[in-house]
Amino acid sequence: MNVIAAGKAYINKITEESEPGMKVLMMDKETTSIISMLCSQSEIQQKEVYLVERISDSQNQNNTTLRYLKCLVFLRPTPENIKLLCYELTRPKYGAYYIYFSNIIAKADIKVLAEHDEQEVVKEVQEIYMDYLAVNPHLFSLGLTCPIKDLAWNSDALQRSTSGIVSLLLSLKKCPIIRYQNNSKLCRELGKRISDIINKESTLFAFGHSSQSLLLILDRRNDPITPLLNQWTYQAMVHELLTIYNNRVNLSQVPGISKELTEVVLSAEQDPFYAKNIFLNYGEIGQNIKQLMEQFQMKAKSHQKIESIADMKNFVDAYPQFKKLSGNVSKHVTVVGELSSMVNKYHLLDVSEVEQEITSQNDHSNQLQSIKKLIGNDKVRPLDLVKLVIMYALRYQNNANNEVSGLIEMLKRRNISKDLLSNIVYVLEYAASITRQNDLFNVEEAVKITKRFFKGLSGVDNVYTQHKPLLQEILEEIVKGRLKENLYPCMGLNNINTRCQDIIVFIIGGTTYEESLAVHSFNRNNPGFNVLLGGTSIHNSESFLEEVKSSVLNIPKKSTRKFRNLDCP
Repeated sequence: MNVIAAGKAYINKITEESEPGMKVLMMDKETTSIISMLCSQSEIQQKEVYLVERISDSQNQNNTTLRYLKCLVFLRPTPENIKLLCYELTRPKYGAYYIYFSNIIAKADIKVLAEHDEQEVVKEVQEIYMDYLAVNPHLFSLGLTCPIKDLAWNSDALQRSTSGIVSLLLSLKKCPIIRYQNNSKLCRELGKRISDIINKESTLFAFGHSSQSLLLILDRRNDPITPLLNQWTYQAMVHELLTIYNNRVNLSQVPGISKELTEVVLSAEQDPFYAKNIFLNYGEIGQNIKQLMEQFQMKAKSHQKIESIADMKNFVDAYPQFKKLSGNVSKHVTVVGELSSMVNKYHLLDVSEVEQEITSQNDHSNQLQSIKKLIGNDKVRPLDLVKLVIMYALRYQNNANNEVSGLIEMLKRRNISKDLLSNIVYVLEYAASITRQNDLFNVEEAVKITKRFFKGLSGVDNVYTQHKPLLQEILEEIVKGRLKENLYPCMGLNNINTRCQDIIVFIIGGTTYEESLAVHSFNRNNPGFNVLLGGTSIHNSESFLEEVKSSVLNIPKKSTRKFRNLDCP
């Protein structure tokens, strides 16, 4: 199960099945994102596609006809797109149209299109099942922002999630057993919708003797900790501190940034260095960049000493030819340099160490003192302080000696904004202990967290991340055949004891790159199993807090009543 490979196969199908010759590719906003995650512009051009057009813009352009061009149309089968495509077919600019829909299209819509094709320019209409964003081979997203309102599905988001997962299953040729988190109405509703479509479209899901697979639907509320933590592997760290949006990172706010680096693309398919380092930790990335720099220095017969990331940046600035020959390395030097700057400026190693202690150890008194000490450090960002108090509140909300109210008072004295403080209330309402199905803090007395320093590059070190996401525990239960039926029941009449080696996990409310790393490691360590992870979105802590706020904003406050001074908004 590889969503990158599946997506690229469909792109080849779109671009190669039409007759040879110059082509234009017409897409909507979402299919543009789907394609851009898989192919660079130069790769598309190599397939004889010389023009890319947005269907929403086509009716606003002049009526110049380009009949020598063939138009490859790739759209989501939405009512709006059907309407726009009908308009296009009544006034066709191109000589022939090959239409591909990213999901199942209603027969009635096909009929409407046929009625508008008066000039008979449509040569082909097909369904190809690519209605999701392929991020890594084992990771996909639907790119949905705030799909939950008042702890219930936004109806459009439920429809989008259903169609996205159905598309994924068809692209991978899987007709799975569906299991869902029992205490989540959201999971039950989504599972029922998917099951109904599989039954309705049974001929599409008749894949013969393919191996049995499992679709497990989880609710983000069951693990609110993982999206809040600082990260220390490359992909996750970049997303947490700089934000990755459809493989792109905006660096325009970096002081002194050159024009060509204001936005950079981080794609494992197009960037060998990123592919090699995507799951490596902060210190190892620094070492690998240093080695590349040293190799170039040897070629350039340079003896300039490099001991820090700042030295690297100075080196790159001093060698224009290096930028030309190794722009990719220049990009990563810039990214890692900005990460390093933020880590040092905001004392993120100290923050992360306390985060890890809260999530992985039983030591209430010391953890409380550590939080108070960081609140007194004016270099620590307000966002990190609020996240620490949220983690503490989730961890100790049922502890009679908890000091949540006292910590909030300390935050207020730091003049932290009410909007930021209100996140404490929102997260406790979103994922209080009474709403969680699993014991999120099933910790043992552990050895103190250690810091692991890497020799040879000053300013780059790594906090050993002791926290393991709840997803890892769930996957281990699946492998052992111990995933409890009362907690994760089956949808329909499937045999819950069937051993499934192909496992698709979908998290309503968004997944994270830490969970992606857990799945990557699980697949590597369990060669008999193949796990694919997806979510309504991929969160960093800021996007998670924004989604939590949207989910509970109008819900009457219940879980926080026992804490005084929590009326933050």
